[in-house]
Amino acid sequence: MAKALEKLLLRTAENILKTNLAAQPGERFLTITDVDTYPIGRAFFEAGLKVGTESILSVMKERTRHGEEPPPPVARAWESSDVFIAPTKYSLSNTQARKAANQAGARGATMPTITTAMFKTGAITADYSKVSMLCEKMGTLMDKAHRARVTSKAGTDITMSIEGRLKGRDTGLLHKRGDFGNLPAGEVYVAPVEGSAEGTLVFDGTIASVGVLKKPVAVTVKEGFATNITGGREAKKFNTLLSSVQKKEAYNVAELGVGCNPKARLIGNPLEDEKVVGTVHVALGDNSTIGGNVQAGIHLDGIMLKPTMFLDDKIVIKDGAWTI
Repeated sequence: MAKALEKLLLRTAENILKTNLAAQPGERFLTITDVDTYPIGRAFFEAGLKVGTESILSVMKERTRHGEEPPPPVARAWESSDVFIAPTKYSLSNTQARKAANQAGARGATMPTITTAMFKTGAITADYSKVSMLCEKMGTLMDKAHRARVTSKAGTDITMSIEGRLKGRDTGLLHKRGDFGNLPAGEVYVAPVEGSAEGTLVFDGTIASVGVLKKPVAVTVKEGFATNITGGREAKKFNTLLSSVQKKEAYNVAELGVGCNPKARLIGNPLEDEKVVGTVHVALGDNSTIGGNVQAGIHLDGIMLKPTMFLDDKIVIKDGAWTI
């Protein structure tokens, strides 16, 4: 069984290197992993050797939360790489180290909370040309919009300005210098204008580092910040995670995202859950790495099921179904 799993991991890793990252022989390919995700990291290292890259494996101590910076030696290696992959327990996506690596020209993907089970089926097996098409379709509409409003029967009703902000397409096809995304991929995301978000969020899917929600978590938002979080044990855990960084910025409404991967399933892991077509997610915390101005050292996504989303006055998602 162990040998079969090793072969599966290696086969999938090699496909990702060739298809998603377009890794070339001789390129400096860095895998950043930790103790928790080491088997996956090792598979990418070996796949890099098979592809002919200058494959490098960096194994670090696990971080304590999503958005915490990696150790300086890892950050320096990251910045000098050509291609990278980061399967880790906690997300490195919204870190200054990742941002600096991309600005230096490195291309690649983070894989926060990835599991070996996710290598077998679901979002990672998608046709990424189709994912890219859906991302572009939604992204084009978001490019033109000034404001977004999200509602749901669960109780969400929030508006925010997205005018003038980068609308990122997480297509999974990371072939150009400086390209970045998640893998599995499939979302369009934007950092709302700071201070513009007003209303109520009701997360009824999953929350990063909290898990599947047995009871919805309601978040009151005023002038761009979460001011009250209610909903039982999961709400308390969410609030504890945010308060742990001891910064007001942790409560900043940092991201609005739309799932665009037809193969993604709701499995209790936000890395895949937020890519499900028909879902919308909002994150609190850091947005400085996706076009915003807030550094918080934490970034936690919450997922809403069957939402309705308006871009200006146009409904683009109604009760979880795309209308475009």
